[in-house]
Amino acid sequence: MGILSTQEGDPVAVENAEASSRFILVCEHASRQMPAKLGTLGLSPEALESHVAWDPGALAVARSMSRSLSATLVYQRFSRLVYDCNRPPDSPGAMPETSEVYEIPGNAGLSETDRQERARSLYFPFRDRLADLVRERIAAGRAPIVVTIHSFTPVYFGKARAVEIGILHDEDRRLADLMLEAAAGDELYNVRRNEPYGPEDGVTHTLKEHGLANGLLNVMIEIRNDLIRDDVGQGVMADYLTGLLVESVPASSQK
Repeated sequence: MGILSTQEGDPVAVENAEASSRFILVCEHASRQMPAKLGTLGLSPEALESHVAWDPGALAVARSMSRSLSATLVYQRFSRLVYDCNRPPDSPGAMPETSEVYEIPGNAGLSETDRQERARSLYFPFRDRLADLVRERIAAGRAPIVVTIHSFTPVYFGKARAVEIGILHDEDRRLADLMLEAAAGDELYNVRRNEPYGPEDGVTHTLKEHGLANGLLNVMIEIRNDLIRDDVGQGVMADYLTGLLVESVPASSQK
């Protein structure tokens, strides 16, 4: 039966599906929307608007990049607090009981049946749609380049973060190396490797599942969310990141 009503539609959205470039942009934490069946998970409006429920600004940046790069965009339509699609079902972080300073009452003590229902409703449709898209592109001779877009809070557990853009990778560092090399030539942003998170934090699940497993170029981009709070900031950041990707991947390899 699932946790989504017919009126709520699909958990995963795909935009620019017929895009001409090899880039596939992924935004796992695009939305703070909650399924009606689950209410607010016992959280206050403040918590539901905060970074624990979603990645503020990430979808707007990803959409702008999708247009500039002629890239397909895949994103999750419901909050990561219900199910974090950048985590496998057996991960405690897939349906967290706490997130930073917030306890998530609606995730406390979930039964195995509840966990499976959430995974069936949100994770597997997302994973399968992305996997199908990757498989279709490979079969058509257009091996995709997988780029995931995230944002992070400038203050975490009371500690300010100096990093502004994180270029994250798992074992395959090819694209990350090229982007970091390109970013080293300017002083626009504080750009760092595997910060504020890295593989040891379990954040590279999508990269491993869809990039590494298929031998594809892949990278995860983390943006400090105070830089993308409005349309202007989002546009500037999208242009900058688009430039890094274009500089890092030769034009002949983008299509």
